[in-house]
Amino acid sequence: MTSNQSNAAAVRAFRVLELLSSAESMSLMQIADGLQLPKQTVHRILKTLSAAQLVVRNLDGQGYECGPRVRQMSVSVLMHTGPATARHAVLRKLGESLGETVNLTALDGDQIVYLDRVETESPLRMHLQPGSHVPMHCTSSGKLLLSLQPAAMRNRIVDSLPLRKMTERTITDATRLRQDLAETRRRRIGINDQEFIQGLVSIAVPVMRDAYRAWGAVAVQAPVARCDMDMLMRHLPQLRETAAAIAGMIPAAPARRSRAAAQDAAADMAA
Repeated sequence: MTSNQSNAAAVRAFRVLELLSSAESMSLMQIADGLQLPKQTVHRILKTLSAAQLVVRNLDGQGYECGPRVRQMSVSVLMHTGPATARHAVLRKLGESLGETVNLTALDGDQIVYLDRVETESPLRMHLQPGSHVPMHCTSSGKLLLSLQPAAMRNRIVDSLPLRKMTERTITDATRLRQDLAETRRRRIGINDQEFIQGLVSIAVPVMRDAYRAWGAVAVQAPVARCDMDMLMRHLPQLRETAAAIAGMIPAAPARRSRAAAQDAAADMAA
């Protein structure tokens, strides 16, 4: 293979990953149509990417999605490059204003990853480093970001989650979790009332990539000995202001709206 052919193959592989990163999952035909490439060419690229764990089959086996290596690279890019310094400055301002621990999170597979975090100076706190992962079903950011996923993906994730009991308040029943997610989606606020760690409460608001997709979440957490849920809710205006500021630092997303997003939006309006 010549150098030019190798370059062309690498660019095509990148285009496949780029397209998959903007969707929940895609079929072979959808990828081929999206890139205007022959199905045989796309199949060959997917086979190579799958062997390298850069692409995996989705849960129902009918489509493809980005693999764990791509997700890890995405998290690293979000944490260490681009406007990370500016985002941290905005998050630090919020933490200093509230006097509590604040964090910026994103989905990473079936977990939540901390992209950035500003700890309170109080000795009574839970210390976690950026890059740490926490469960999705019992954290404010996790339930919020899961609730904002298209319905089909949301249900697949709930069905696959190990709903481990972390405290007496953890939701471990899939039906109850779906009900909680529906309410979370309606109010656009994630709530963790001692569901992850006994004595710790938190709330989260979304950082929207566009009108239909959440890029991440901004959250504040505090021990109940110092701050109850009502007190946290009073911080919502500042959390939303910070989320909007961070959203303004995110590069513009491709101007596309998935059928799933349109259907979910219509369902929200009808509810």
